[in-house]
Parts: sequence; structure tokens; C-alpha cells
Amino acid sequence: MMAYSDDHIALAAEYALGTLDAEERAQVETMMSADQDFTAMVQSWEHKLGVLNQMVGSVEPRPEVWDRIRATVGHSEPQAPIVLPQAPSSPITTPVEEWAAVAAVVDNSNVIRLTANVRRWRTVATLTSAIAAALVAMIGIVFLLPGLLPDSIRRPRTQVVEARAPRSPAAASAQYVAVLQKEGGSPAFILTVDGATRNFTIRRVDASAEPGKSFELWLISDKLPRPRSLGVIGGDDFTSRPVLASFDSDVVKAATYAVTVEQAGGSPDGNPHSAPVFSGKLIETVPPAAPASGR
Repeated sequence: MMAYSDDHIALAAEYALGTLDAEERAQVETMMSADQDFTAMVQSWEHKLGVLNQMVGSVEPRPEVWDRIRATVGHSEPQAPIVLPQAPSSPITTPVEEWAAVAAVVDNSNVIRLTANVRRWRTVATLTSAIAAALVAMIGIVFLLPGLLPDSIRRPRTQVVEARAPRSPAAASAQYVAVLQKEGGSPAFILTVDGATRNFTIRRVDASAEPGKSFELWLISDKLPRPRSLGVIGGDDFTSRPVLASFDSDVVKAATYAVTVEQAGGSPDGNPHSAPVFSGKLIETVPPAAPASGR
């Protein structure tokens, strides 16, 4: 980006602020059409001032100021009031600022006009002070009153999480296993159940379904009116499901687990269509952890 003079910077700021007359605005717009860097500088000022515009209120000069102005320029009729922008850094407008703000509506022959350079330097100084004040206000709100800010710019709160010691192997839940086989035969499936979650995994050991048939696992308990399907056993070595969580813990531990041969895809009506070909009951292999003794 090319280097710009202080007058160019002040001119861009005043254009964004909207204080230039028609001739000066035309000059700035001509420069913008020919110079992309200058256009970027104007847009930068517009972005900075756009944030301040949402935080600035309006203030009307005090009545005695208008009286002094009319007495000075010899006007007997009151002029239309002008609403001045109030910078967030100070809620009180000084008499000097009020005189400068209303100078455009009084008789120019009776008022000393500020030069363009001085006016622009004052504009830059005022804008810089206002931006600094706005930043200070925003920082204060972020730390003291974060609830006033939109969610998109709200400072995230730090959540304090209590440190906990890692769970030791001794704290593991009870584990159960059942060997599903024909009476006197070799194991066909091995079923393992986690005592805490009641998730189960069934492992195929030595069993192959006939073409067009599927193996289906069932839970059989004298506390239930009929066998309950636990789903079709997949073609892979391991099949895992969480369906036992819907049954009572005592039912899960005391039930008989059986495998039947069903049509491809499993029983169509939720009932077994063959006698169990493999079955077994759970035994505890890893006991639950003993509760920690208090001291």
C-alpha cells in the first residue's frame, strides 16, 4: 500500500464520518475510483466507525448556548436545533465543541471558520479518542458484565473441572461368560456380558449356518412368558449389542441363552422356529470391585 499524507488519512476519516461537503465528497469518490488502496483505507474507517455508531447516543446543546450564539451573530429568531453526536468517552459536550458544531448554521460572515487542515486534525483526534474509549468500555463489559454482550462475542467462561484419579483396574464391573454348545459337544459360541452396562458380545467359535439360514440368539427365563430375541448373530467372528440393558439384572444373570436356526435375516415374528441347537448359562468370571473402605 502506498504512503498517504496526514491530510489524506483525515479526508478518508471525514468521508466515513459524513462531515465533508459535496465538493470534498466528490473529490474523495474520484480518488476511490482510481486508487484501490485509498478505497481500502476509507472502508477501514467505515468499519471502525460502524462499531462506534451503535454505542453513541445523541445530545442537544443547552439552551443558554443557543442564546449566546444568537446574541453573538445578531439573530433574534431561534434556529432549528441541531443534535450533536455524543462520544462514549464523555457524556458532557463542552461549549467549544458546541460552538464548532453549530457554526455551519449561523451567518458565516460573523463566525471565524476553522481551516480544513485544523478541522481534519481535530476530527482524527476525536475519532481516535472515541475508539480508545469504546475499547476500554468493551473490555470493562467483557470482564464485569459479560451477560450484556451478544453470544457471538461473549468471552467464554472457564469451567473448573475437579481432577479425579484415573479409574484403577480393580474398579472394573463384574464380567460374565457363557459357553453355548450342544450337550457334550465342543463350544460353538462364547457369550460375554458386562455387569454394569449389560452390553454383550458373542463370539463365533465353531459354528456355520446353512445356506439361506441364520443363527439367532435368545434369552430364556422363567420370569418371562416367552423367549426374547437378542438378534441375529452376524457373519463376522464377533457380534456386539446393548439390548440386554432393557432387562432386569437378575434376569440377565440367571437366564439361559440359546441359539436357534432361523430363515435368512432371523425370525419374522419374534418367536423361535426351531429347537435350540446351542445353549448355555452365564458364570461370573470377574467379580465387581469391593467398595472403598472409609477412613
